[in-house]
Amino acid sequence: MSSKLKVLQVIPRLDYGGAEIGCYDLAHYLSEQKSKSYIATSGGKLTKYINKKKVKLFKIPVHSKNPIFMILNVFILSLIVLFYRINVIHVRSRAPAWSCYFAAKITRCKLVTTFHGTYNFNSSLKKYYNSIMLKSDCVIAGSNFIFKHISENYPEHVPKMKKFLVIFRGINTEYYDPNNINKKERTKFFAKLNIEPGKKIILMPGRLTEWKGQELLIESLNILKTNFGYKNFVAIILGSDQGRDTYKKKLERLVEQHRLNNDVIFLEHANSMPVAYSIANVVVSASIEPEAFGRVSVEAQSMKRPIIASDIGGSKETIIDNRTGLLFKSEDPKSLSEKIDNIFRSDDTTLNAMGNSGRKNVEQKFNVEKMCFSTYSEYKKLINA
Repeated sequence: MSSKLKVLQVIPRLDYGGAEIGCYDLAHYLSEQKSKSYIATSGGKLTKYINKKKVKLFKIPVHSKNPIFMILNVFILSLIVLFYRINVIHVRSRAPAWSCYFAAKITRCKLVTTFHGTYNFNSSLKKYYNSIMLKSDCVIAGSNFIFKHISENYPEHVPKMKKFLVIFRGINTEYYDPNNINKKERTKFFAKLNIEPGKKIILMPGRLTEWKGQELLIESLNILKTNFGYKNFVAIILGSDQGRDTYKKKLERLVEQHRLNNDVIFLEHANSMPVAYSIANVVVSASIEPEAFGRVSVEAQSMKRPIIASDIGGSKETIIDNRTGLLFKSEDPKSLSEKIDNIFRSDDTTLNAMGNSGRKNVEQKFNVEKMCFSTYSEYKKLINA
């Protein structure tokens, strides 16, 4: 097998999630390091942006949990590895991880897994299913929170691992840079939303799902309006329901119940997330379950926007409380409303200091170059071991 680094990343779909963007960024970084870069996925919105001259894309049903397709994927992945002389497979999800595990065994290829979330388990069978993410030559945890979760919940699997380390996710700080905002795009975005001048804007990005905490935000807005007397604000709930029509209708009813119809905008998609962040006076991440990392918190800091996030999970690592953002008591709408009030009452000097500290925090710890270099270094160690 050639000693030149050839990496096949495997991910169910290549959409706009944190794991997916990390896969996309790493694929192009590898090419820049004169390594061969490949991605196997079932599809997704990001696939059209892949530079085909730098990254070879294979569209196969790695998203499927159907045992027949999972077995089929073993053979397809094995053929790809052998034909292109892949020396590292890097997988980021459980269903394809089973296929990758056996493909790596068949081809004697090195296997890397990234444990991206706190996978739920309520039976020994489900726990065993999750444990495939720990049966690789190198296990990467996306945060110290995930590292601790693995150690506490899968102790029987930890001693068997050859390597177990934390590599924080990273974002493109050049893309998420307030100095690079196109003023025309910003004006166009404002016009699209039809927001009155002078309104305080609260932005909550994230797909519409219960654990992301959209209901909690709406409850906090009601408190902000009734208890604190704020009337001059608008909250943008930015994200797709991804087919969860019932949940979106529930949110809309809650808005009507609290008479917030003129204060809340549901927006499915933004053409430019940096532009969306740039118009916000404050960004909210109100997850009621622990975020493995908390990409919104990092993106907001990079854009020098005040971020308020739940005091659980990865946000406790990405935000320095009262310095680069604020943490509120999880699942407590009153606590969230108090933190929003705190931001609204802060002067420009305080907000600018928080924004500058947030940007510096991301540049030092969570930039994409650092994530890619750390992962690339681990690949090299594996094939040279």
